[in-house]
Amino acid sequence: MLPAYPFAAPPAAGETLAVSPGILWLRMPLPFALNHINLWLLADGDAWVIVDAGFALDAVKECWQQILARLAPELPSPRISRIIVTHFHPDHLGLAAWLQSMTGAPLCMTAGEYLTAHAVWHEVAGHGNQPMLRQFRAHGLDEERCAALARRSGAYNRGVPAIPTDYQRLFAGDELRIGGARWQVRVGYGHSPEHAALYSPDLGVLISGDMLLPKISTNISVFAVTPKADSLADYLASIDRYRELPSDTLVLPSHGLPFHGIEGRVRALHAHHEERLALLAANCSTPRSAAELLMTLFPRDLDTHQTMFAMGEAIAHLNRLERSGRLLRVEDKTSGLIRFVRADAAQAPPIVGDAR
Repeated sequence: MLPAYPFAAPPAAGETLAVSPGILWLRMPLPFALNHINLWLLADGDAWVIVDAGFALDAVKECWQQILARLAPELPSPRISRIIVTHFHPDHLGLAAWLQSMTGAPLCMTAGEYLTAHAVWHEVAGHGNQPMLRQFRAHGLDEERCAALARRSGAYNRGVPAIPTDYQRLFAGDELRIGGARWQVRVGYGHSPEHAALYSPDLGVLISGDMLLPKISTNISVFAVTPKADSLADYLASIDRYRELPSDTLVLPSHGLPFHGIEGRVRALHAHHEERLALLAANCSTPRSAAELLMTLFPRDLDTHQTMFAMGEAIAHLNRLERSGRLLRVEDKTSGLIRFVRADAAQAPPIVGDAR
């Protein structure tokens, strides 16, 4: 079943749209090809809870200022009881510290996301641009594209200028009370270390963050700090757990339009990734690197930002194929170059002379 969309169009920048009792939809700009993010405001008695903060752009700050002014026109600013951030990516965490400085509200995140944000921001413990470049070189990315990625150093810090130095930790299975409604913290993996989605059984609403999107597949990458991670298996197992939710659940994603139809969307994502796995396996009759397979997965011109995500995603699919026994990893001990070859091709005896 295809997703059904109860709202034909998003709110304009700086505006809000009610999608359920006590839930306002906000849409903010992004400086990428994916040009928007959906954020949410949850009524909490005489206060509001912010879910995700947006990328650190002046235009996003202006949108927030307009919206907050309309929430409490008689006050300097509305009361914000919590700022919940689903995960560490800059379009979600970016302005959390700025919002906190204006409102005094506590930041709420899982430990995996909060600590990863600090590690990426400070480029420590295997996080950051240089470890990523070493990983991509090992997987065959050429020096021209690596140089372009090197020039992006500091991109995360520009999207997230500051991170709050304290937070309230969210755990999987936590139940939050917001405006009298129960909201369950549902942790997922594969897209980020410990992504927190929010589900309200009282309202029949899932704030899915980046875990479940209506039309595009969220990026599933392997990072330098966990080079052999099976991120795709982690992601698919995570979205399978959404199948237990009622069929009429309203999904509020971070990108795209709100939708109904979790079961159909989860099935479609499984099929999409299996198609990509089969495509990669078919193209590995001889040893191939992730970089050599980029055009197989993404047959179009990629800008530098897209190349970063495409490499991470290619490695994730190759790791899944290796873990499932469909591919073998071949590492050159001299150069460190990593390639993958189909298991049946690697085991075939060599052809000697004329086989006719």
